[in-house]
Amino acid sequence: MSDVVTAPDGIPRCPWGMESEQMADYRAYHDTEWGLPVHGDDALFERMSLEAFQSGLSWITILRRRPGFRTAFADFRIPAVARFTDADADRLLADPGIIRNRAKIAATINNARVAAALAPGELDELIWSYAPDRAARPAPRSRDDVQPVTPESTALAKDLKKRGFRFVGPTTAYAMMQACGLVNDHLAGCHVRAAAEAAARRDGAGQGGVPGAAAS
Repeated sequence: MSDVVTAPDGIPRCPWGMESEQMADYRAYHDTEWGLPVHGDDALFERMSLEAFQSGLSWITILRRRPGFRTAFADFRIPAVARFTDADADRLLADPGIIRNRAKIAATINNARVAAALAPGELDELIWSYAPDRAARPAPRSRDDVQPVTPESTALAKDLKKRGFRFVGPTTAYAMMQACGLVNDHLAGCHVRAAAEAAARRDGAGQGGVPGAAAS
């Protein structure tokens, strides 16, 4: 039996997508973004950065500040963030629209510089090369079936760190994989699960080989 929850609107969702009415933005994120394939160097850099900022915090805290993060970090355009200076770092530390954590801000700027040194599409290809075989992963039925770290996320984190990326441990890497559709951790019976699987089939994700990487 699955732990999905059926809302008053009659739609079954993962429990975390069925929080209080005050968290309707969380529900919208669950229904329209989480678990669907994301491509593009800038888009993946944004997800990597936000997941790093989320470390130690609730995701809703980051989600509600996402517009502020996008403004503060030049819409996460890799070349723009790579040019950030010490003055920009000081500006970010004073910005109430983001999480003002010196180490995470420094890591984001560093990561943009590392990503900027890659060829167009290379970050996309690198991250997606760690998508596991979807056919070998049964649909989770409860939160306990979803582990915070996997062999693939551990390997991805190791590869990213070797290249100079920071704040990308195995747990952060797996959260990014979940959010960007490298894996489908919507519970069995959740209405988004089938949509995520259909999108992955169109994308070729986790079905042998690396999906076509879209350049920024």
